[in-house]
Amino acid sequence: MKPLRREKAVASDVEGKSSLFEIAFDPPPRGSRRSAESVYAQLRAAILDGRLVPGSKLPVERQSAVFFGVSRNTVARAYAKLAIEGLVLSRRGSGTYVAPKQRRPSREHFPAQRAPDSRLNSLWERPELAQALNFWHDNQRTTSSKAAAAFLDFRPALVDPRLFPFDIFRRVSAKQLRRMELKPPAFKSPQGNQGHFPLRTAIATHIGVSRAVVCEPDDVLVTAGAQQAFDILARVLVTPGVTTVAIEDPGYPPMRAAFLAAGAKLVPVPVDAQGLVVDALPVPVQIVCVCPSHQFPLGVSMSAQRRAALLDFARKHGAVIVEDDYDGEFRYDGTPLQALRSTATAEDVFYVGTFSKCMLPALRLGFLVAPQWAMPALTTAKNCLDWHCPTLTQMAVAGYIADGHLAQHVRKLRDVYRKRRDLVWEILRSDFAGELSPMQSHYGMHVAAFSTLPKRLERVTARLLESNVHLHSFERYFFGAPTSEGLVFGYGAVDLKDIEQGLKALRRVL
Repeated sequence: MKPLRREKAVASDVEGKSSLFEIAFDPPPRGSRRSAESVYAQLRAAILDGRLVPGSKLPVERQSAVFFGVSRNTVARAYAKLAIEGLVLSRRGSGTYVAPKQRRPSREHFPAQRAPDSRLNSLWERPELAQALNFWHDNQRTTSSKAAAAFLDFRPALVDPRLFPFDIFRRVSAKQLRRMELKPPAFKSPQGNQGHFPLRTAIATHIGVSRAVVCEPDDVLVTAGAQQAFDILARVLVTPGVTTVAIEDPGYPPMRAAFLAAGAKLVPVPVDAQGLVVDALPVPVQIVCVCPSHQFPLGVSMSAQRRAALLDFARKHGAVIVEDDYDGEFRYDGTPLQALRSTATAEDVFYVGTFSKCMLPALRLGFLVAPQWAMPALTTAKNCLDWHCPTLTQMAVAGYIADGHLAQHVRKLRDVYRKRRDLVWEILRSDFAGELSPMQSHYGMHVAAFSTLPKRLERVTARLLESNVHLHSFERYFFGAPTSEGLVFGYGAVDLKDIEQGLKALRRVL
C-alpha cells in the first residue's frame, strides 16, 4: 500500500470505531533502518508540544501503513518506546492513548503592566471594561477539600440548579428532537432571523401574563442571554465617541461593559430608595439603562412617581430606555409592578429578559422586546454575531413554556426564594442590628444591607473568602467613587442551613 505523505487519513480500527488522526507526519524513506526511530520521534514531539493532547487515541497498529507508511511491527516498537517513557498507555482491547498530565513547554508569561500592543484595538484593554466583566470573580485562596465541601455562595444573580426539573425538560427536549427528526429544518438565509417563531410566541405570552408586557412575536428578538441583548443594543444605538449613556450607580457591571465596548460615553447616575434619581440625568443623553423592578444591586423598586418622570424625560429629550428585568418573575409580596414597556411606551423602551434566572444559565437564552423602528437593525446585528441561537434549544424552551412547565417552576421558585429571603432578613435584623440595615425587597434573588458603621467591607469579604464564603460588598458595583457601604446577600444558590452557616461566619468576622 502506498504511504500517505503529510495528508489526513481516516480509517476504522479493529473494534469498528472511527479513528481520526490529523497530525502532519513524514513517513521514513522506504527500507530505512531507522523507521521506528522516526515514528517515535515525531509522535513524541507531537505529544510534548501539545498537538496530541492527553487522552488522544493513536492509530491502531494494523492501520500503520495507512497512517505512517511503515509496517505494523515498526509502529509497535515506536509505541513500546513511548510507553517506557510514560508518554502513552496501552489499554487491552481498546488501543493506545496519550498518557495524562504530560509536561508542556512553558509559555511566556507577560507581566501585568505592559505596553499595549499596537495590533489590538486599545478599547479592549481598558481596565474598567475587564473589571466590569469580571465582577463575579473572587481570588480564591483556600484549596483544601474540606473547605471546598463547605463552599457557600452569597453572590447575587446565581441560581440553584438543584431546583430545576431536569426530568421534565429532558422529556420536552426529546419530544422536540423527534419533531425535528421527522421534519428537519431547511437551510435558509439567516438574514431576517429573529428567532424560532414558536419561542417568540411563547415569550410574548409569558411576559404578558407575568410582567404585563404587551407585545407581539414580531416585537421579540431571541438572544444568547441578556448579555448579548445588551451588546446588540450597544452596537445598534451607540455612535462611538458621540452617544451618551446614563447608567445606574451602583449598577450591573456587565451591562455597562457592553456600552463601554461600543465606545459610548458613560455617565453614572445615583440610586436612592425610590430608584434612579431622574433629576440627576445628564442632558443631552441618548440612552438610559435601568433595573426598575428590582434594582441591581440595591434591590429597590422604582416608585411610580420616578417611573412617570423617567418616561416623561425620555419623550422630552428624545432618549430611549433600556429596561433590564432580569429577575422580575420573582415577586413575593406587595402590589405587582408593571414593566416600563407598555403599549403607550413601546416606541421608547427596549425590554431585556433572560431565562438564566427562571430556568438555567447554561441555556444561554434571553430575549429583547424592541420598537418596530429598531427591529431590522437589531436583527441584522444579531445575524452578524451568530445568525441565530441553537434551534433545538429554542424549540425545547418554547415547548417547556407552552406546556405550562415554566409557570409551574416559577411558582415553586417563588416559594423557595421567599423562605430564603425571609431568613436572611430575619437574621440581619436580629443578629446585625446597629451594623447592617437591610433594604426592603419585594422582588428578586438578593437582599442588600447598608452598613450603619464605617467598616472596611472589602476586607471583611476577603476574610470570609478564606473560609470559602463568597459575599460581595457594594464597592465592586460602583462605576464612579462609592457613595455608600454595604453588603449584597444573594440567596439563589444557598439553602436555608447554608444561609445560617454563612451569616454566622460573617458575624464572627465582623
